[in-house]
Amino acid sequence: MAKKDYYDILSVPKGADADAIKKAYRKLAMQYHPDRNPGNKEAENKFKEAAEAYEVLSDEDKKARYDRYGHAGVDANSGYGGRGSGGMNMDDIFENFGDIFGDGSPFGSFFQGSQRSRGGGMGQKGTNLRIKVSLSLEEIASGITKKIKVKKHVSCKSCSGSGSKDSKSTKTCTACNGSGYVRQIKNTFLGQMQTTTTCPSCNGNGQTIVNTCNSCKGSGVEMGEETIDIQIPAGVAQDMQLSMRGKGNAGANGGPAGDLLISIEQKRHDSFTRDGSNLHYDLFVNFADAALGDNIELPTLNSTVKVKIPPGSQSGKTFRLKGLGLPSIQSYEKGDLLVHLNIWTPKNLTEEEKSVLQKMKSWNNFKPHPGSEDKGFFDRMKEFFNV
Repeated sequence: MAKKDYYDILSVPKGADADAIKKAYRKLAMQYHPDRNPGNKEAENKFKEAAEAYEVLSDEDKKARYDRYGHAGVDANSGYGGRGSGGMNMDDIFENFGDIFGDGSPFGSFFQGSQRSRGGGMGQKGTNLRIKVSLSLEEIASGITKKIKVKKHVSCKSCSGSGSKDSKSTKTCTACNGSGYVRQIKNTFLGQMQTTTTCPSCNGNGQTIVNTCNSCKGSGVEMGEETIDIQIPAGVAQDMQLSMRGKGNAGANGGPAGDLLISIEQKRHDSFTRDGSNLHYDLFVNFADAALGDNIELPTLNSTVKVKIPPGSQSGKTFRLKGLGLPSIQSYEKGDLLVHLNIWTPKNLTEEEKSVLQKMKSWNNFKPHPGSEDKGFFDRMKEFFNV
């Protein structure tokens, strides 16, 4: 079954701004929140559906990829770093969007309370880590595994991330009785509503530390480094972002780690210019080869190929070599290699060469006689873009 359009799910137009997207999500989240619809599977599915749409449309990078490629642009299986179909669960939603009402609304702790009630006692989640990976066109063409050494917050070795000297140096938080959250009664336009919020005494851990670890001062994390194998799929492009869940900074007091976000940087190539999955190559030949025709060997990204230059070829002619471009990250197809023919005009001539050319100038066959098959610049451009 085809996935629903994210804009349709939130009932917003494609050009909607961030505020409109957030407002639409808030409305649906309140309507289908599990605490308001206990045991209602359809409401739960709509709640997850809205959260998945909001996750993409509230992120500028993901929104741009979705607008360009649709669901494939944010599908984890396509290599873009998205969650993929059905990849979000309730913990993801509460963890990532717990502050959706954190702007003074009476529902400010609605999501946080639901998260804690389902899994209190967790430490603070670690922050995401961003890095850049530079790739050559050859590496992009085949895909590659890069071994990267990353400096980041890691779990404290002395206390195993707990923040305490030993397992007996913590005690149950008296403010929340170990639940990690406290309940509050608020008056709203709907009447009184009970909400929950993170316990300020223990920051939601449910435990308070009596004797803090000397190494990490109770945070549970310290600076370190990790060597990470990053699998880069074939066909990635400049500024594309991949993600590795749980490979970011370690969370405080045993909390889950953040994500590692990998931004792709494409190196300049000496021979080829990239246009999507197509490659462009400028082939320079002398006048004799263009007039008489020739078979010329030229490079591809991983080998060489021979191109037949027909007799009488004109400068600006383009040869399309099917399947010799880059792979598409969204399919098994490959782009093409477009070879642009350029007639090389010598700049420094000997007297003998000048004499020969002077004779050729007067020969009728060397005077321009463009026919219908000899297209001008604009005709060649139209032909190229309509291929």
